[in-house]
Amino acid sequence: MTTATLAFAAPNVASAALAPRLDAVTGVPRMLLRIEGLAMLGAAAAAYRATGGTWGHFAAMFLVPDLSMLGYLAGPRVGAAVYNAGHALVGPAVLAALALRTGSTSTLGLALIWVAHIGFDRAAGYGLKYARAFGDTHLGRVGRG
Repeated sequence: MTTATLAFAAPNVASAALAPRLDAVTGVPRMLLRIEGLAMLGAAAAAYRATGGTWGHFAAMFLVPDLSMLGYLAGPRVGAAVYNAGHALVGPAVLAALALRTGSTSTLGLALIWVAHIGFDRAAGYGLKYARAFGDTHLGRVGRG
């Protein structure tokens, strides 16, 4: 039995299902992370506009990182790894560094759209995934307040 199972062992399944996970942020830190996501979305969108990007291009590319959910077709472990690769800030940071090195404003725009998408997801409560299930994230179970 794992520590998480022992810590939240409950006499009935309903109360066990409602217990917070030890590996998910809760309370005020969770709220602050979601507010940070909103700030990330706003800052990235403002920076994108400052680069001269168009809102049509922003809208067309905004959901592209969600294609990483297709990794779940190979199972939850692969799905979580692929999803997290598309929703961690490392990818857009590398892309932004490449854009700054080459002077490509269009590449920088793509990096900013990617950051905005990640910010939107975090603000909505969609965190990085654990391999247990799609709904288990570092921000808590998706769909719970």
